[in-house]
Amino acid sequence: MFVKICGTTSEEDALLAVAMGADAVGFIFAPSPRQVAPNLVRDIVRRLPPEILTVGVFRDESPQRVVDICNRAGLRAAQLHGRETPAESATVHAGVPVLFKVFSAGDPGLAEALDHGADAVMVDAADPGSGKVFDWSLTDGVPPGVRRLVLAGGLHPGNVAAAIARVKPWGVDATSGVEASPGRKDPRALRAFISVARGAAPEEHRPEDDLAPYDWQEDG
Repeated sequence: MFVKICGTTSEEDALLAVAMGADAVGFIFAPSPRQVAPNLVRDIVRRLPPEILTVGVFRDESPQRVVDICNRAGLRAAQLHGRETPAESATVHAGVPVLFKVFSAGDPGLAEALDHGADAVMVDAADPGSGKVFDWSLTDGVPPGVRRLVLAGGLHPGNVAAAIARVKPWGVDATSGVEASPGRKDPRALRAFISVARGAAPEEHRPEDDLAPYDWQEDG
């Protein structure tokens, strides 16, 4: 199970997430209580192991600015949370190695998710970072060709196993559910979330699967 911890605002929390076993660490550049500056992120990323996927989170930002910020901060991935078009997604992906395209639960645009050419598709609550859980049956609208589905939206140690059992995603993403306060991680919640998520991984997503983390280049 691929596990991403988002809304990271400090080096301490980034290193904590890595120590607890996270595969990816996300930094929010869109307006948010957890918004961070590119220069701060650059300094944090330099301290992280190279195998950790570092992700910049954007919403309705110009593609060139997304690429510029990711490159300046040394990020390997961009996560687009807005109403980006497939053409805008392609422009970002041409300048950033890994692309996550996010759709709000119930968004009719989810049916065309494959048009964005993203490495992974994420389904999130309508209000990201709010801690609200959406009806997981809304993920049934994910096109069958999506090979990497990441589930987000109000996930925490107490519900992530049930979410995985219902949706069977390739990965999960948590922000508020592993925090002591907005932008500040809770070590115990972080440890529990990652442990429970890993333990709940469907058999078809075990490490021997060809969709294991870090095969982005091989899988295209």
